[in-house]
Amino acid sequence: MPEPRRSVLALAVLSMLTEEPMHAYRMQQLIRERRKDDIVNVSQRNSVYQTIQRLVRDGLAEVTSTGRADNRPERITYRITDAGRATLRDWLHAMLSTPAREYTEFPAALSFLPNLAPDDALRALTARVERLEGQLAALDAEIAEVGAFLPRLFAIESEYQQRVVTAELTYVRSLVEDLRTHKIDWPFVDGAPVWSG
Repeated sequence: MPEPRRSVLALAVLSMLTEEPMHAYRMQQLIRERRKDDIVNVSQRNSVYQTIQRLVRDGLAEVTSTGRADNRPERITYRITDAGRATLRDWLHAMLSTPAREYTEFPAALSFLPNLAPDDALRALTARVERLEGQLAALDAEIAEVGAFLPRLFAIESEYQQRVVTAELTYVRSLVEDLRTHKIDWPFVDGAPVWSG
């Protein structure tokens, strides 16, 4: 049997199933309630169901019961298998120990920045600074709120995100300043001079 395909959503599902058997909708609710939806994309319920089906197919989870209450849709309850627990631990070790090459939009946009005029780039990056400041304020509030009633371990991913956003904000602010003061050599866009001053 091939190695089960690792994903952040599959990791979250297996982790939820270590707590107790549950159905897909409950997993999706818990991910949102615990604010894990900032790191696990559960916006499409169908992706949760597809992930669970894959985990069942791979022997990492199994059906424990099927039931229906009132006029609601049928609910299938799942539990983690021993193989699922072992795989969860293996995935956690791999994800924690080995930096992954992640292809995110911002570095890609930076690499193609010369396709914008400097003033356009400055406006876009200034807007990013404002959004990052908002994200940082929200993370600061979340960490303080969670820290008031839960051990630090349960907000550690928020601490990580806080540090990442802080680093990005510092960088983008410096880039904005360099654009404002013309410290970046940006002589041409589409073959035409772009600096007007």
